[in-house]
Amino acid sequence: MPGFCSRRHFLQSNAFGLGGLALTWMLGEDGLLAAPVRPELQPTTFDLTPKPTHHPARARAMISLMMIGGPSHIDLFDPKPAMAKWDGKPFPGEIKYDNAAEASAKVLSSPWPFRRHGECGMELSELLPHLGTVADDICLIRSMRTGVNNHGQSVYALNTGRITAGRPSLGSWLGYGLGSESRDLPAYVAMTSPQGPPLLVGDNWTSGWLPGLYQGTLARPTDPRILNLDPPAPLRGAPQEAQLGLLRRLNEQHLAGHPGELDLEARIQSYELAARMQTAAHEAFDLTSETTATQRLYGIDRDETRDYGRRCLIARRLVERGVRFVQVLNHGQSWDHHGGILKALPASCRAVDQPTAALVSDLKARGLLDSTVVHWGGEMGRLPVVQNDGGREKVGRDHNTYGFSMWVAGGGFRAGHVHGETDEWGHHAVKDVVMHHDWQATLLHVFGLDHTRLSYRRNGAELTLTDNQGSKIMSGLLA
Repeated sequence: MPGFCSRRHFLQSNAFGLGGLALTWMLGEDGLLAAPVRPELQPTTFDLTPKPTHHPARARAMISLMMIGGPSHIDLFDPKPAMAKWDGKPFPGEIKYDNAAEASAKVLSSPWPFRRHGECGMELSELLPHLGTVADDICLIRSMRTGVNNHGQSVYALNTGRITAGRPSLGSWLGYGLGSESRDLPAYVAMTSPQGPPLLVGDNWTSGWLPGLYQGTLARPTDPRILNLDPPAPLRGAPQEAQLGLLRRLNEQHLAGHPGELDLEARIQSYELAARMQTAAHEAFDLTSETTATQRLYGIDRDETRDYGRRCLIARRLVERGVRFVQVLNHGQSWDHHGGILKALPASCRAVDQPTAALVSDLKARGLLDSTVVHWGGEMGRLPVVQNDGGREKVGRDHNTYGFSMWVAGGGFRAGHVHGETDEWGHHAVKDVVMHHDWQATLLHVFGLDHTRLSYRRNGAELTLTDNQGSKIMSGLLA
């Protein structure tokens, strides 16, 4: 047809003309063009060799003491004495309940008194007497927030940056960004409770879409902490060395025939690490060389603190030997005190208070605290009102992710410092709020890593831990 312009004719006449160039320029100015593909100037490899940081680092290792379930900040870290006159009376405002069916509007003032500790005068509950002895070494954050009022999603947010499953955990990012200081131990170790696995199980130490080399190594809750370290008797010594040498040569040949297979390369390195762990892991998990005084410091001589004390002491031994990240986990969501909080919360505190304080003081005595971040906290706090209003022995508290507490020590964080505030009820963080992605950006910063630059390319996109959530480094937390 006369005057008809087909798509082919349009493209032919405009693709190489000034109009096409102008269109390309305008689309680029408006950010509507796909990002240019960057050529790889050198082959990408994944390993655990030490990596350079983006800026000078304050920390080199981290121990995360995760209290899944949500410790009640109102009863442990964030005193609200004005609530006492409201105890048992209707709450004079709005509450965001998670479980409306069991909810109550009656105020529940904390039954446990607070007192000041250390030269800093930090106020802590009587349920944490041992933590009070290291108050001058910790940075207490009273203004944490994830804003997603469920356990799983809030754990994901704090550990992986987003509320959905499938993303790499914090320890995996640190191993990916920094490598390991030990050739014979994993960069990342997770330790679970003898009472059972934690909520979300392996999602707590997953490497997500990072290569499997960066996944946490699970240590069993009882001895032997890692299975199958010892070869059968006929293979020990020279026979095993010959077998491993043959396997190494076969793997090298196989890898050479599959260039660019990064997951294959990472898996081979994982197997080689497993072989090297046979001697190093035995020694690292063996507490018999620790003095009686040290074992008593951690409460290993007492039934109620023995398990947690052992795991905290092992965590110290692991970071001493170059492990980058150690995760100590409770069973299920055992800090989730919807009912019976008057008995359950003191019992939970007795199990961890002495070992936790011992870990901080022991690291400090050995000159390791300055370079090791110790983290203690859960994925949420609790509400200021009664849940399960069936009598004093049955009362508990519902979830609260809008304002809660956690603490850190060492590794460049301020010591003897209280950061942020919640409102007069402990419901909402209102001053110097720390979102989960702000916490992660700040944590990476003390490790010498820029949270916007520590990235992994996947399906053409550059992915990060904080992923464009407006994250900011909380300078008020830093020494």
